[in-house]
Amino acid sequence: MAIWKLHGDGKDVAASEIVLPEERLSWPRTLGFGGQHIVAMFGATFLVPLITGFSPSTTLLFSGLGTLLFLLITKNRLPSYLGSSFAFIAPITAAVASDGKSVALGGIIVVGALLAIVGAIVHLAGTGWINALMPPVVAGTIVALIGFNLAPAAKANFEVAPLTAVVTLLAVILVAVLFKGMIGRLSIVVGVAVGYVFALLMGEVDLSGVADAPWIGLPEFILPTFSTDHLFIYLMFLPVVLALIAENVGHVKGVAQLTDRNLDPLMGRALFADGLATVIAGIGGGSPTTTYGENIGVMSATRVFSTAAYWVAGIAAILLGLSPKIGAVIFTIPPGVLGGVTTALYGLIGIIGVRIWVENNVDFSKPRNQFTAGVALIIAIADFTLGGDGITFGGIILGTVAALVVYHLMAIIGRVRGTAL
Repeated sequence: MAIWKLHGDGKDVAASEIVLPEERLSWPRTLGFGGQHIVAMFGATFLVPLITGFSPSTTLLFSGLGTLLFLLITKNRLPSYLGSSFAFIAPITAAVASDGKSVALGGIIVVGALLAIVGAIVHLAGTGWINALMPPVVAGTIVALIGFNLAPAAKANFEVAPLTAVVTLLAVILVAVLFKGMIGRLSIVVGVAVGYVFALLMGEVDLSGVADAPWIGLPEFILPTFSTDHLFIYLMFLPVVLALIAENVGHVKGVAQLTDRNLDPLMGRALFADGLATVIAGIGGGSPTTTYGENIGVMSATRVFSTAAYWVAGIAAILLGLSPKIGAVIFTIPPGVLGGVTTALYGLIGIIGVRIWVENNVDFSKPRNQFTAGVALIIAIADFTLGGDGITFGGIILGTVAALVVYHLMAIIGRVRGTAL
């Protein structure tokens, strides 16, 4: 377990230096950097429960607990915040609509357990098999199709209050373009705040439930339900595992590049920790977790990679989760604001997949890469469905399967023929 040592005099970071994970600045400064990580994760983390109908307070509580668990399992060597995963939104929404929240939580736990198993295998066998199963074109496609598949959900909220949605969306875009540093990185949070104020002026916000909510108290806990009758629901969640693997691997590689270290030995621990944190969140009724790119952005901007700052953020999230009033306020955010912010956010999720292609120099002059991405994205964006007798597979499942099958089938054919496809 890495123990923090003071970096320099604990006050300043020279332009040519970084604060390593096992280092820290003075505690007042560490508290400040922890606060930046709270703000960076907050906007996206509360949006997932807001969209899916879960409790924001419960989600914040388990998000903080998951972050501390992640730091412990990775021996305090890998800085990361575990926020709410957007990859789960589509299956959670479908499961809640058909069978309720408790059944959706069962699906979350299944995915978390499988991710933890994958992490254990990676820890013992290495990362080579993941790279073989999910080369960059496949990993990028899976991440991209999850974001683009959510477009109809953004449209549905957008159309409830189009003017509020446009104001929110414009605020997000303008803040991202006009401001640099932390303010620019907090465009989602600022956009929600601007949209919320506009919605208040338009009379679209219902504050009736806020007054009765206590300042301090336990959040809402929901127990999961497991049954063989819900096997299809669990199958609907399984493709999310591939997206979580891609996100975690990307996080480890990103931090390794920024700190000029080989962090592959921690890959298995990171996957296991995220899976375990998701299982624990599912048991108590919180949103599933994943590593957050928003917080990598903070580290890149500040050059402070100290895990001490993440302990501050995790503890603060737990304290926020123990305030039902904060959760009640979050739940008053109206559909118009959600429509505007999710139009940007879901698009950004899709573009993360595109970024995986760009950063790994995926060659789209090759038919194998063209068909892998093209077929899978069309299936997901159009939300193709397949099945009958109460069992229907949607666009995310079919798109994920298509990406894997098309890529590996064409790879096998190419090897048999002795030509590159």
